[in-house]
Formats: sequence, structure tokens, C-alpha cells
Amino acid sequence: RAADWQLDQPAWSGRLRITAKGSTAFIKLEDKSSGELFAQAPVEQFPGIAVEGVTDSSRYFVIRIEDGNGRRAFIGVGFVDRGDAFDFNVALQDHFKWVRQQRELARQAQDLEQGPKLDLGFKEGQTIKLNIANMKKKEGGTGSTRPRPAGPGGLSLLPPPPGGKSSSGERPAPLSTPAQLPGTPITDSLLSWPQPTAASAADVWGDFAKASG
Repeated sequence: RAADWQLDQPAWSGRLRITAKGSTAFIKLEDKSSGELFAQAPVEQFPGIAVEGVTDSSRYFVIRIEDGNGRRAFIGVGFVDRGDAFDFNVALQDHFKWVRQQRELARQAQDLEQGPKLDLGFKEGQTIKLNIANMKKKEGGTGSTRPRPAGPGGLSLLPPPPGGKSSSGERPAPLSTPAQLPGTPITDSLLSWPQPTAASAADVWGDFAKASG
């Protein structure tokens, strides 16, 4: 109980700092002017015997100080401001929360190292089967397409409709002059043919005139 202490005549007053080395926190009581160390209390777990709160106040605690030679003593410390006492508690809680997280990460890493490792290598004689039918289909579809010959002005020429009829259903007129298709030189001699000679009416009927009866 803090009420049993001589609060009006404290044996010492100064500055309190909390530092950490590894997993251990150190409560250091220092002179507020020179920074000289008055006493320190190593804390290996919290809550624990190294730091305990009193039953009748949230601003006073009992800490266990050590001198490094094996000697220990329990002393009472208190804060004038309640906010400083709150920060004192939070600083210790945050430190040991970090300690627990580090231990959990180390334990998980150790479990992964000791656990069975996944073997992704092929066993002797083991084979795998790959289905590449879709890949061949895609490659064949794109590779078999041939471009159509382009006509004048970059237009594609379509083959003539069956039956010699145009798309409109009318029969095309015969060519009166030689036509030249793109890409194929055609001369006049290729499309010329012998014209029948004009015959007289007498020659046409000559054989009938010579026939008897």
C-alpha cells in the first residue's frame, strides 16, 4: 500500500528511463541534472516480480533493483503525474509484446527447417504428359490462312460465280477488246483468232447448183 509510505518525504527523486538489451528491459533511476545512475532494475518478464503495482494507487509501483554483484532490494517508486505512470506501463507492455513476437517467428522458422521438405524432383523413370492439342490448333489456324491476291487499288479479287453468271444474275457481255488482268501481261496476239473470210452468195450455193435435179 502506497499509503504506508512516507510520500511527503521521498528518499530520492530524479528521472526514470526504460531501456532494453535483447529481451531484457532495464528500469533506470538517474539524476535529473547530471544523468548519473542511481539504481536500475532488470525486468525479464512483465507482469512479474521485478515490477508490481500497489493496491491503492495507479501511480505507485514496487521494483526490484540490482547492483550487478548479486545484491537485490525492493523499493517503492511513484509518479507525480498519472500520465507518466500510464506511459511507464505501456512502455513495458510494448517491449514484451515485441519479445513474444520475435520468439514466435523464431519458433515458426525452426519448425519449417525441421519439417519434411517438399521434393519436386523427378523420380527415376518418372515421366509427365503435356497436352498441346490446343496449341497446335491455334498454330495451324493462323498458319494455313493465305492472303488473297489484291486487285487494283488494294481490293481483293473474288473468283467468278458458278455458271458464268455475275452476282446480279445477268450474263456478262463478250469482250470486244483484249482485257489485261492484273499481274498477267496479255498481248493482242494471245486473244486474236482467224476471222472467217467473206464468201459470195454464189459460192455458198455453188454445190447445190451443180447437183442434178
